[in-house]
Amino acid sequence: MKNILLIGGSQGIGLAIATALENKNNVFVASRTSENLEQLNVTHIPFDALTDSIDSSLLPAVIDGLVYCPGSINLRPFRGLKLETFESDMNINFFSMVKVIQSILPQLSASNQSSIVLFSSVAASMGMPFHTSVAAAKGAIEGFAKALAAEYAPKIRVNVIAPSLTNTPLADKFLNNETKQEKSAERHPLKRFGQPEDLAQMASFLLSENSSWISGQIMHVDGGMSTLLVNG
Repeated sequence: MKNILLIGGSQGIGLAIATALENKNNVFVASRTSENLEQLNVTHIPFDALTDSIDSSLLPAVIDGLVYCPGSINLRPFRGLKLETFESDMNINFFSMVKVIQSILPQLSASNQSSIVLFSSVAASMGMPFHTSVAAAKGAIEGFAKALAAEYAPKIRVNVIAPSLTNTPLADKFLNNETKQEKSAERHPLKRFGQPEDLAQMASFLLSENSSWISGQIMHVDGGMSTLLVNG
């Protein structure tokens, strides 16, 4: 069984990944809360990505997979954004992720071939109004992932999942009524917005041996939004 560490796995996409992995892997979930994990066969580690350092002594000597889930969605006009907003988005999406990877690098390197899965956004590859802050943070993740994948190949694989809007607590204000849901679904070529399970399936694949020849890739799980123009 693989040892998999999820940073942020108590809700949304992280919880869906934990649920998908729990039966065939040793899953460790480092998150602020644990109430949604009580029915799962996982080990919870209290952890706040913004303020804590991961205690590697609580983890196994070999880590075969890491998924970093914390993120943000700040959609506001650029003229109204303060530098602090950009710094906040970079901290939760990028700098905290870098700190985690550096902390457990020896354990990732101890695996025959470990897999790191990070999350970007469709906004990093498409020019979308009001996305300057989050697109900057997610763009940093994509560039970092490719460089890290090159540096640590073939020992550590690094891939990124770039979703469009997904039905999670983080996105609730964009999907909290039927009208918003219908408009969001219509914007996607596949005519629905994402569900956590859509991303969990891709993450599970990227952590598995089935993806052992895949590294340095940005996987667009976005209902076709980033590549298909069908509404023009």
